[in-house]
Amino acid sequence: MGLFDDALGGVLGSLGSASDTPAGGSNAMLQLVTGLIKQHGGVGGLVDTLAKSGLGSQAASWVGSGDNAPVTGDQLGQALGGGQLAALAGQFGVDAHAINGLLAQYLPEVVNQLTPGGKLPDEANLNTLLDNALPALAGKLFR
Repeated sequence: MGLFDDALGGVLGSLGSASDTPAGGSNAMLQLVTGLIKQHGGVGGLVDTLAKSGLGSQAASWVGSGDNAPVTGDQLGQALGGGQLAALAGQFGVDAHAINGLLAQYLPEVVNQLTPGGKLPDEANLNTLLDNALPALAGKLFR
């Protein structure tokens, strides 16, 4: 669990000071991103969804080594479905109007950190880590 804590915590740890972070701060964004990953069956499922929606080159860059290709909030909203994102935002207390932009800002790096060496994680272990790591991450990141 230490590797997962470091990867996701490092990416999302700075969210607490971001001016555009929604009510609930980093904890809400951490829950939102992990919820999105779970909703798509893991990192591989999320990458597949993005690829099928025309964002394959961007998602591949997040998994691969090198720079992460940018994506806009509008592109993510279209690829992931605005209704689905709005429901997820409501579930985690994130402003529905800001969710696409926040995901565009943080999702590429989260996927990048969860795919070291350009390899997708074992989804069964990832889901267990996501379930077990949230309380530990919340305690460590949001003091």
